[in-house]
Amino acid sequence: MNDQTLSDPGTPRGCPFGHGGGDLTRLYGPEAATDPAGIYERLRKEHGPVAPVLLEGDIPAWLVLGYRDNRRVLDTPWQFSRDARIWRDWREGRVAETSPLVPMLAWRPDCVSQDGEPHRRLRGAVTDGLQAAAARGIRRHVTHFAGKQIDAFADTGRADLVPDYAEYLPMLVLTRILGLAEGEGRRLVESCAQVLKGGEEAVAHNERIMEILGELAERKRAEPGSDFTTALLEHPAELDADEVISHLRLVLIAAHTTTSNLLARVLQLVLTDVDRLSGLISGQLNISAVVEEVMWNTPPLAVMPGRFAAADLELGGHRIAEGDLLVLGLAAGNLDPEIRPDAGVSVQGNQAHLAFSSGPHECPGQNIGQAIIETGVDVLLHRLPGLRLAVPAEELTATASTWESRLDSLPVEFAV
Repeated sequence: MNDQTLSDPGTPRGCPFGHGGGDLTRLYGPEAATDPAGIYERLRKEHGPVAPVLLEGDIPAWLVLGYRDNRRVLDTPWQFSRDARIWRDWREGRVAETSPLVPMLAWRPDCVSQDGEPHRRLRGAVTDGLQAAAARGIRRHVTHFAGKQIDAFADTGRADLVPDYAEYLPMLVLTRILGLAEGEGRRLVESCAQVLKGGEEAVAHNERIMEILGELAERKRAEPGSDFTTALLEHPAELDADEVISHLRLVLIAAHTTTSNLLARVLQLVLTDVDRLSGLISGQLNISAVVEEVMWNTPPLAVMPGRFAAADLELGGHRIAEGDLLVLGLAAGNLDPEIRPDAGVSVQGNQAHLAFSSGPHECPGQNIGQAIIETGVDVLLHRLPGLRLAVPAEELTATASTWESRLDSLPVEFAV
């Protein structure tokens, strides 16, 4: 480590990047929307495994690019806390209540926002509820709703598998898991997408989600059922009203947005590779191997919010000040040349990717997401004979926000 790799020790303690932002790279805006991978690569060359960046509103953060550095942050909550109440820019009033960062980063009474015993108490309730939901049979729900989505376009010979299938299937399954009506689930798809996308409407859409989930919790208090909402309400951890609604929101947004994104990416990989497609249809290839490859190369959450430095420390050759915000570059970490010098080498059987996070906050619902994707792909391939991409693979595009890169469309044709 040398002086050139360290943040300027003379920079004001309240902002290690300087208050004006200078020439720092923005993780939002036109370039971030079209070439996030190029940004990560450039930042890695300029700053190493950790880079100073700006989030919406030009709020400073550290983007963790290195695989090992991501692991360190994820696995040591006593150094890198999930409690946003220690975030200096929030404490000192530089983040407005109306900022699109608030739905993604602000403290909430949920397990994601806490560490230690409070985290264990709340996560236990979430894990128990998800396990009970999985035990009741996720795949039959997926099969039902997959068939229903396919029925809407099966006799036309063509579809766009992003808006016609991938964007809705996970949410419809979640309506059964949470105890929502199907119509409410369809309304929530747009709001979840807007929260991840950011921009001016993110806060309003977050409030819409909270309103719908608050009404759901009230219904389930009056009429309990065999669903995740009732499981939270009746759990021995005795969650209060705010904790219940916050965890419903957490599961809804995290499960829907990541699973819909991952499903679209898996379908993209399958439909742009004839060998994979024929292997899946014939049963010679296991869909889990395809999912694993996507997890490594295009994880559904490219950048994960957020951790907050619990003390002054060093990470990746930079001085991180207490209260600094760190965001985790899962996509960049998975492609770190120090652990994958040749990204073309097969990763089959290697589950050490960062896509599900790591440490105490590792995703508790990953098996449910995997079941939705595997069943959703299987039903689609067997319902639509002759399924093929309707445009050249190189014409497929994606649009990124700070947190994710989503496939814009996936036009297909099939026999009727």
